[in-house]
Amino acid sequence: MEQNNYQGALQKALNSGFNAQSTTNEVINGINLEGKIVIVTGGNTGIGLETVKTLALAGAVVIVPARDVDKAKHNLQDIPNVEIEPMDLMNPDSIDAFANKFLVSARPLHLLINNAGIMWVPLRRDKRGIESQLATNYLAQFQLTARLWPALKKANGARVVNVSSQGHQFSPFNFDDPNFQEHEYETLAAYGQSKTAVNLFSLELDNRAKAFNVRSYSLHPGSINGTELAREASLELFQQMGFLDEKGNMKPEVVASLKTIPQGAATTVWAATSPLLNDLGGVYCEDVNIAEINHGQTFSAGVKQYSLDEANAKELWELSEKMTGITFNISKP
Repeated sequence: MEQNNYQGALQKALNSGFNAQSTTNEVINGINLEGKIVIVTGGNTGIGLETVKTLALAGAVVIVPARDVDKAKHNLQDIPNVEIEPMDLMNPDSIDAFANKFLVSARPLHLLINNAGIMWVPLRRDKRGIESQLATNYLAQFQLTARLWPALKKANGARVVNVSSQGHQFSPFNFDDPNFQEHEYETLAAYGQSKTAVNLFSLELDNRAKAFNVRSYSLHPGSINGTELAREASLELFQQMGFLDEKGNMKPEVVASLKTIPQGAATTVWAATSPLLNDLGGVYCEDVNIAEINHGQTFSAGVKQYSLDEANAKELWELSEKMTGITFNISKP
């Protein structure tokens, strides 16, 4: 019987041998990526940079599309096997240009790691009128993956790893008003639905693409110390989230839960390379393992079942095609 992860059917922890404190160096130990071609978005800062470094040192050729090419060159200058190309995730034409250039090279794509994202920003829209967190965190992933599909298929053994967040628990996907045209903008809800969309996309992509030996995963990297992700968030928002006390100081229990950047990137590297996942896809991962379903009402570990719902996943795929103007057609071999 064919397996899929609709409704979270496969969300069961494995004996991965790792935990929340495991680092990228531990996860990549013994894995050789020579001859593999990898694309990592957001690969010049934070956990993306750590992911690039880890995969490149394991032998992969890693391509890093970046909005700020000069910054990327500076941050990646000491890492071997890295290529840098321009791409702006808020600009659909830029995504197409990057993907087309890669396809012209006729290389297979073994790993696509959709790592880039934004978080808790004020209301902005792209030129299509799409809210920026939805555009950047999800629709750009959908578009880039669709455009690079021929290269993923050519690899005959590829993975798409989509960095999501525990923040998907802030909100299901709002099919009635995804762009906040009718409701007041709320940045946590916008972030939450964008990450729920990432989970639903990863689920549906895996089910459609596995016939071509392409598997897909979503993941929560953890709360990371030292990234630029929340640079636009207000003090009040961090207090609302329970991260800071009334004086603006980070609470001790929050400090204790933070991961280092090598720990934060470990789940990405594991989802991209672990042999344990060779015949398993569509799952949401955290702490270097497959996450369990979160059936509770609190913001805590695990994945919400609404972000793994079959009907939601199929509806989102159709909506994504309409919003991007792209028909992402995956046919049986």
